[in-house]
Order: sequence, then C-alpha cells, then structure tokens
Amino acid sequence: MKRLISLILAVLMLACLFTGCANNAPEPTETPAAAEDPTTIRVGAMTGPTAMGMVKLMDESDKGESANKYEFSLQTEATAFAPALTKGEIDIAAVPANLASVIYNNTDGGIKVLSVCATGVLYIVERGDSVKSFADLAGKKLYATGEGATPEFVLRYLFKANGLEGDKAPTIQWCADTTEALSYIIQDESAIAMLPQPFVTAAQTKVEGLRVALNLNEEWQKVNDGASMATGVIVVRTEFAEKHPQQLEKFMQEYAESVKFVNENTEQAAELIGNYEIVKTPIALKALPYCNICCLTGDELKDCLNGYLSVLCDMNPQSVGGKLPDDGLYYAAEK
Repeated sequence: MKRLISLILAVLMLACLFTGCANNAPEPTETPAAAEDPTTIRVGAMTGPTAMGMVKLMDESDKGESANKYEFSLQTEATAFAPALTKGEIDIAAVPANLASVIYNNTDGGIKVLSVCATGVLYIVERGDSVKSFADLAGKKLYATGEGATPEFVLRYLFKANGLEGDKAPTIQWCADTTEALSYIIQDESAIAMLPQPFVTAAQTKVEGLRVALNLNEEWQKVNDGASMATGVIVVRTEFAEKHPQQLEKFMQEYAESVKFVNENTEQAAELIGNYEIVKTPIALKALPYCNICCLTGDELKDCLNGYLSVLCDMNPQSVGGKLPDDGLYYAAEK
C-alpha cells in the first residue's frame, strides 16, 4: 500500500511539474519587421524663399524637436547643389524647376521631385509709373538677372506670348547679380528691372519710390489658363528615397508643416528667418506675402511642374536637359 501511495504521489508531482512548465512557457511571438536604419538627412536650400519655407523645420531640428536629424546647408547659387546631389554629398535640396529636370535627364533618373516649393518670385519694378501692363514694356530697356536660367526663360516666353517681338521686343541688359541691377536702378530714375523676391523688398528700402509694376506669376497665369509657374522644387536623391522611405515621409510631413507655419505666422517666421541670416527680419516681414512659398505634392505637383517644363522645353529643350522628363521624375507617382 505504501508503495502504491508513493507511486501515485510521484505521478502527481510529475504532472504538476509539467503543467507548471507549460503555464510559464513563453508564448510564441512574431518576428518584428526590420526597422529602418536612422540617418542624418543633409538638406540644401538657397538663401531666399526656399530656405524661408524651411525655417521652422530648421529651428525644430536645432532644438532637437524634429522627427529626423538634419544638417542644413544654405547657398546663394542653386548650381552648387547639382554636383552635391550627383556625388551623394547631400540628400535633399531645393533647386530651380528646370535644373531638377536637367539633373534627372543627365543622371538617368538620379533624383526625384518631392514638391513644388515656390510658384513665382519674379517681379517687374520701376521708380515711375510707365508700366501698367506687359504691353507697356514694348521697346523699353530692362535690367535683369538670371541670364541662361529660369528668369531668362520666363521673361522671353512672356515677351513672345504678349507679342513683344521684333521691333517691339524690349532690350535686356543682363546683370551679374541683383546688386549690379540695383546700382542701375539707383543711377537711372527711369530704369525698369526684373528682380526676384525677397530682393525686391530689400531694394525698396534703398530706392525711394521703387514700386512693383508687374507680378510675373500673374502674367504667366494669364497666358497659361490660370496655371502657375513652378520656379522652385524640392528634390531627393533616388538612392536615398529607396533606402530611407520612412524618414523621407517624415521629412515631407515636417516640411509641409514648416511651410504652413511660415505662411500663417508671418511675424514669427520673419523673426526666425532673420535669426538664421537668410534675410533681415524687417525685409522678410514685408516680403513673405509675395514669395509664393508652397508645398505642392501629388497631382498638384505633377500638373504644375509638367506644364511649366513643357513651356520651357518648347522654347529651348536644353533648358530642361534636352527633353521633357518622363513620369519617373515625380516621387509621388511611385507611391
């Protein structure tokens, strides 16, 4: 009997042991998806409307409040970003729309366009009151900057669209930079010039009576069924976009929020712009409403940019890299 009881107890103890092990055994878990390796995103922008639109993101990055880590590089010439993009020295940059097309065509799709960041920053200014319509430019002399770049293509297209050719064509004196153009405006009271914002506002603080005669974005819309220019775009290296899609998505969210902040909080934005020495705060405060800073993505991006590049390509194919780029240019088209 004792042996039987001992055998029963032993069996019960063994059963309890296995039951306890089963109850305490870890539940099977799913293998988590591989997380994206974080990286510092290197961003380039020009010291003008494109950097002005990024200023809130720049501030958040410096405070450690941004979702990504960023390194920002500001340049006065957009051409500095072309070799940096192709060499992989920066990941994202704001560049003129036609330059984005040139880089895309010359690098076999090495970049993608994320958004249009500025729809028009060019203005015709004068000290007098002789220019009230584009037709009033017929036969006049015009000081301008941007020879061989977007400003020249826009200006010549608008001349043609408004019938200012042959004897009616204005004479253009190209200036090396805005400082040279300003010197002519100061010397000649009858001078007419094409200048970009925010330099228009800066020039108005130095030249009494200088006024905006024509908004070239509005003039463009008049001859393009209401479509805006796409003077500036945000591009990303294709390799970076493929390797870091999650971080790129976060950048786009933060950039869009920055643009919204800049457009809705002019005084605060102008203060930040001054702090980052993009332009002085008083100039930024007055210029912001005329810089047409935006963040067009998706269909809006494609419609605006494709229409703009088509016009430039018809005028001069080399201005967009020899041909109109295909849909592979647009990052949104791949989603």
